[in-house]
Amino acid sequence: MTVFVLLSLVSALVTFGFSVLVLKLSHRYRLYPKIRERDVHTRPTPRLGGIAIFVGIVTAFGVAYLVAARFAPLRLIFSDPQQILAILGAALLIVLLGVADDLWDLDWMTKLAGQFIAAGLIAWQGVQVLSLPIGGLTVGSSWMSILITVIVIVIVMNMINFIDGLDGLVAGVALIANGVFFLYSYLLARDTSPSNYFNLASLIAAVLVGACVGFLPLNWRPAKLFMGDAGALLVGLLMATSAIAITGQVDPTAVNRSQLFPAFIPIILPVAILIIPLLDFGLAVFRRVRAGKSPFSADRKHLHHRLLDMGHSHLHAVLIFYGWTAAASVGCLLYFLLPVYFGLPTWYATIFLIVALLICTLVTLAPLSRRKAVESASQLARTAEHREEIARLDRLDEASATVEENV
Repeated sequence: MTVFVLLSLVSALVTFGFSVLVLKLSHRYRLYPKIRERDVHTRPTPRLGGIAIFVGIVTAFGVAYLVAARFAPLRLIFSDPQQILAILGAALLIVLLGVADDLWDLDWMTKLAGQFIAAGLIAWQGVQVLSLPIGGLTVGSSWMSILITVIVIVIVMNMINFIDGLDGLVAGVALIANGVFFLYSYLLARDTSPSNYFNLASLIAAVLVGACVGFLPLNWRPAKLFMGDAGALLVGLLMATSAIAITGQVDPTAVNRSQLFPAFIPIILPVAILIIPLLDFGLAVFRRVRAGKSPFSADRKHLHHRLLDMGHSHLHAVLIFYGWTAAASVGCLLYFLLPVYFGLPTWYATIFLIVALLICTLVTLAPLSRRKAVESASQLARTAEHREEIARLDRLDEASATVEENV
């Protein structure tokens, strides 16, 4: 655990330092786009933070490689250097693609092609979905495994990119989600491989947590620097790779019946921590396809835009996303922790999940009830004014009638 924490700290410090450097260079050379109609911010802001995140992650991997030369347990992660190089190469490709899009606004077909190439590179070098909780351990065939892997990585990249619309949103959501996933992957590896619980999934999650920590100070509202498509796609790529890397570590013969459900949380947990991005992605694709547009065409109808339209402030909308992510991810993690480490039944986790999601729902819908109360009060005020006006007119009519009678 200490080694992972130190690597995360390296990633955080390097990311923060390069974020400051990227910010200064972006302002010096005016490397920021004009404000678009769908943007929430009101002043031009550099969007090249993904470069700093990439440098922080690569540096942490480099330090891990040097440590592995003297620390044997960590060496297992680098036993297949082609796999690590494929991940870093795909990350570099995605960052270059994202930077080009942030500066010159590439068409969606070019971006999608680049995403498939990056995902294919990772799958080709062996980071693949090897097991699913349906009918056994293996997926079916090597080609099916590669296809599923590529599709999953591309979808997750776009899911994360779609929610990147508010200051601190993606960095915070990724920090929470990867923090929970790191804890799970570390504990699962320790249980299934007590002699060596260092694994690729935990390493990726740890350095990604550090990168988000290092980037968030400059991305918090009011944001001085955006991660842009380069950062959002990179975060999505590594989150998907981390989740996929752990699917082949579960050996059904080493898991007893009581641990069968927790053992397959590598499939369930990524869905849980990405439930909000997944919902936003699905709604956006459906909305655009139904309107006869490209599923990757931009608009201002994402969930974070809808939260603002409901009456939430910028900060409240971001915290609501954090809350949903924490509720779903921690609740899912408890299904693994409670029975395995505390000997408690899983219905405790179910209760926590229901209560947490209910609280998130109430907080999310609170502006609607406040708006309804305001509208009701306004309606009552208008009704009272209308009645008072009628009464005043009645009094004038009575006074006029009295004058006429006297005349």
